[in-house]
Amino acid sequence: MEKAIEVKGLKKSYKQLDVLKGVDFEVEKGSIFALLGSNGAGKTTIVRILTTLLKQDSGIATINGFNVTSKPDNVRQSISLTGQFAAVDEILTGRENLIMIAKLRHLANPRQVAGDLLKRFGLTDAADRRVSTYSGGMRRRLDIAMSLIGKPQLIFLDEPTTGLDPEARIEVWKIVKELADGGTTVFLTTQYLDEAEQLADRIAILHEGKIIAKGTLAELKKMFPPAKVEYIEKQPTLEEIFLAIIGKKEEK
Repeated sequence: MEKAIEVKGLKKSYKQLDVLKGVDFEVEKGSIFALLGSNGAGKTTIVRILTTLLKQDSGIATINGFNVTSKPDNVRQSISLTGQFAAVDEILTGRENLIMIAKLRHLANPRQVAGDLLKRFGLTDAADRRVSTYSGGMRRRLDIAMSLIGKPQLIFLDEPTTGLDPEARIEVWKIVKELADGGTTVFLTTQYLDEAEQLADRIAILHEGKIIAKGTLAELKKMFPPAKVEYIEKQPTLEEIFLAIIGKKEEK
């Protein structure tokens, strides 16, 4: 297994509070890795350490073979981070946001880069509108598009669908799957179990500063007793009902 991320014995404390108590995990290149945990479990602290925004107290973390402490510049050049809230400039248009980042990345043809990403993320029609007029789902798509400028090998998505409606969440899921299919490694933090179930190749559960379980979905299911089989009529979920109704209205 070629590793995109390797973490051993990661610890971090804030004054008297131990947030990370010796975290260990690995992420395979080109895979989707989901880190699950409740609020305050330490998910964002791990992301901040891995993206060189915060220093650990002890332990080792490497990204694409580079130590996050001793080689931070090499790490930053190979990653991208999308936080919990879309980091877009609302005064600028979608196109202007992308061109700005492309210029900051010193790319040869910023306008062409922007045009390609707008098309890829279904934002061409809204390209020249101010981002302040975008819906939550559109802002998130633009935010992820901005993160892909420069073709990073690894993208961190810190709770990317928080606050989005069901339709927008599924749009983001589709994008994440496409990223992994194209060879990009995706590190995803989420509170939504269905999100990890839909997307992740491997899952780790963070609880009280430690990884208490990790593996594929199938491996995690084996940790629990076999489900009791009962024959009942399956009722559609609210999400299925919502999407079915939306779909019918769009067809009209």
